[in-house]
Amino acid sequence: MRAEPCTTAGQTPEAGTSTVPASGDALAASRIDATPACNDGGVTEPIDLLSRPVYDMGQVDRILGLSGGTARRWIDGYERGGRHYPPLVRESPTGDEIVTWGEFVETRLVSEFRDAGVPLVRMRPAVERLRDELQTPYPLASARTWLSHDGRELVRRIQDEVGLDRRLQLVIVRSGQGLLDWSENALGFKDSAEWQQGGPDPQVVRLQPRVDIKQVVLDPLVSSGEPTLRGRGVRTEIIAELVRAGETPDSIAETYELPRADVDAAVRYELLRSHAA
Repeated sequence: MRAEPCTTAGQTPEAGTSTVPASGDALAASRIDATPACNDGGVTEPIDLLSRPVYDMGQVDRILGLSGGTARRWIDGYERGGRHYPPLVRESPTGDEIVTWGEFVETRLVSEFRDAGVPLVRMRPAVERLRDELQTPYPLASARTWLSHDGRELVRRIQDEVGLDRRLQLVIVRSGQGLLDWSENALGFKDSAEWQQGGPDPQVVRLQPRVDIKQVVLDPLVSSGEPTLRGRGVRTEIIAELVRAGETPDSIAETYELPRADVDAAVRYELLRSHAA
């Protein structure tokens, strides 16, 4: 859960409640879109981030650098040649174009395995078992999977029981040591996730779309979840558009009061994303 400033109709948040510094034209693009519900006492109700609608299918493809239609196949399943292929992320197909933050977090993990050389739908039996064990619609985004003491042991047991292909495994056993560890692909996701601090049920509050570009983050409460520069709120697509229009990286850094390294990171992310799609 994540609390936000409480507002009612005709009111704006109190000064100092926005956590996203912005400057110039980035201000509108980096606004906080969430307006939390208030109870009768005017107290902010906590937000279940994982269930929060954030993206459409096309946005997920674009942000993660997936080819068109990939997110839909992974999240909601598909039909081909008269055969139905069940979804990997959702428990069953819904036809809903809107993707929740929890579904996106799980899709971000699945994207780490896109080059595994084996159909990703083969992960579904393990995901189903993990969903039943944890009693959550988002088992691959659960703190109990990634942060709890016995998370790796649970994942390893389920992998073994369903016979999950080793190329799709989240947990591996280090040879000669007998120690459980996250696979390279799983670690790529784990290192990109930032968890809510404190509370009985931590949730992923931010993600890096690419683990190797730490300056670029996704936050469901900032800029509609679009990629922005960490702590700045400036969308990476704005910076890339300015570069394409002929602006120099140094002038962009000066205009938006950014380190030059942040500008370079935004341009690099946008280039890699567009080339991967």
